[in-house]
Amino acid sequence: MYQRLKKYVLLAVTWSLAIGIILSYEKTALAKQAHEKATSYRTVTEIHDWGAAITKIIIDLGEPVPTNSLTKETFKVHVARSDSRLEPSLLEQGDRTVKKAYVSDKDGQPAVHTGKYAVLEMEVGPAVSLGAPLNYDEYGTGLNAWIDSQYTITQQKDMITKKGKLSGLVVKQFTGEKRELVDDFTIKKGIYHNIELAYASHAPAKDKKKNPLIIWLHGGGEGGTDATIPLSANKAVSFVTKETQSYFEGAYVLVPQAPTKWMDGYTGEADGTSIYKESLMALIQEYVSKNPDIDPSRIYIGGASNGGYMTMLMIRDYPKYFAAAFPVCEGLNDRLITEQDLEKMKETPIWFVAAKNDTVLPPTINTLPTYERLVKSHANNVYLSLFEDVHDTTGLYKNNDGSPYQYNGHSSWIYLYNNEPNAKINGATTSIMEWMSKQSLNNN
Repeated sequence: MYQRLKKYVLLAVTWSLAIGIILSYEKTALAKQAHEKATSYRTVTEIHDWGAAITKIIIDLGEPVPTNSLTKETFKVHVARSDSRLEPSLLEQGDRTVKKAYVSDKDGQPAVHTGKYAVLEMEVGPAVSLGAPLNYDEYGTGLNAWIDSQYTITQQKDMITKKGKLSGLVVKQFTGEKRELVDDFTIKKGIYHNIELAYASHAPAKDKKKNPLIIWLHGGGEGGTDATIPLSANKAVSFVTKETQSYFEGAYVLVPQAPTKWMDGYTGEADGTSIYKESLMALIQEYVSKNPDIDPSRIYIGGASNGGYMTMLMIRDYPKYFAAAFPVCEGLNDRLITEQDLEKMKETPIWFVAAKNDTVLPPTINTLPTYERLVKSHANNVYLSLFEDVHDTTGLYKNNDGSPYQYNGHSSWIYLYNNEPNAKINGATTSIMEWMSKQSLNNN
C-alpha cells in the first residue's frame, strides 16, 4: 500500500513539473512572439558627397527603457542588399558597424529619461557599400536605382527596464524610411513635346519678393522615371541646404530627369544635339509660368557630365534666357562648337568646373578648349575651376596611407555641391554660389 502511494505521489510530482516546464516554455515563446510582433525598425537615409547612405536605424522596442540601458554593443545589425534588376538579385550581405546608440523618442531625438525607441547610428563612407540604398547597374541599364536593403537587428545584451529584463529581440519588420532633404522636394511628371519627363522641385518660403530659380541637370547614371534618383545618387540636394539657399535669400530648385540620357542625340550619343532639348525647355517654361514669383531675370542652369553637356546646348540654343550657367565635367566636345555657337554661348555668364584627371570626359577635349576660345573671344564673365583631382576635403575619409580619400576624377561635382570653386573677382575671393547669386539678365 505504501509503495503504491509513493508511486502515485512521484507520478503526480513528475506531471506537475512537466506541466510547469511546458507552461513556462509557452509563456517564454508567447513573450518572444509578443516582442517580435511589437518591434519594428525604420531607416534614415542621408545624401553625402559620394551619394546616398543609410545612416541610422530607429528601432521600436515595444516598451520604454531607461536611457542608460543601451550601448552600441546592445544590437548586432545584419543587412542583405538586393537589386531586382539583376540575376541573381543579391548584391551582398554582412554586418554593419554601429558607431553610436541611444534611447530616443519616435522621431529619433535623444530621450531625457526613458524612451520606447533606440537609434543606431551606422558607420558610413564612400567605401562602405553595405550602407548604400542605391545600386549603379554598370553592366546592364547603366542607371542607378533604389534597392531592397533587408535588415535583421538581433539583441546581444539585455536591457534593464522597470518590468525587468528586455532580452532576445530579433527585429525584422520594416515600417518606413526617411530621406533627409530628398523628402523636402515635390516629385511630379508631365508630358512635354510628347515626351514624359519626371522632375523634382523645391519652393522657398513665401516672401514679398521674386526669387531666383536654380535648374540642375543630372549625370548619365541618374536617368529614368523616378526623380528622387537625381537628388540622391550624388548630393544634388545641396541646393536646398541653408548654406546654399542663404546666398540667394531663398531660391526655387528644379531637377528634371531624362528618361535615358541627356546626351542621346538625333544621330548618336553626344553628337551636339539632344532628343530631350525641346521637352526640357517646355518643362522649364511651364514651371516658371506656374510660379509667378520666380524672377525671370535670375534663372540659372547647370549640370554634371551628361547634364553639363545639356547645359551647353541650352545656353547655345536659348541665348539670353539664362542669367548664368555652371557646367561641371561637361561633355560637349569642343569640335562640335562652331564660331556662331560660341558667340551665342558667351552671351551667358559661365563658370566651368572640372578635374584634370577626369578620364570619362577629359577636359582637354571638352571644357578647356571651349573655355580658352571664350576667353579669346572676349567673353567678359567666364570662369574656370580646374582641380588637380577629386578628393575628400572634409577630413573624414582617408586612404590607407592616411592621405585624403580619392574619388574618381570625373566626380568634380563634389566640389560644386560644397561650394569650393572660387575665383578672384574685382580683387575679392568669390565662391561659385556667391557669383551665381549676383548674376541677372538685367546686369548682363
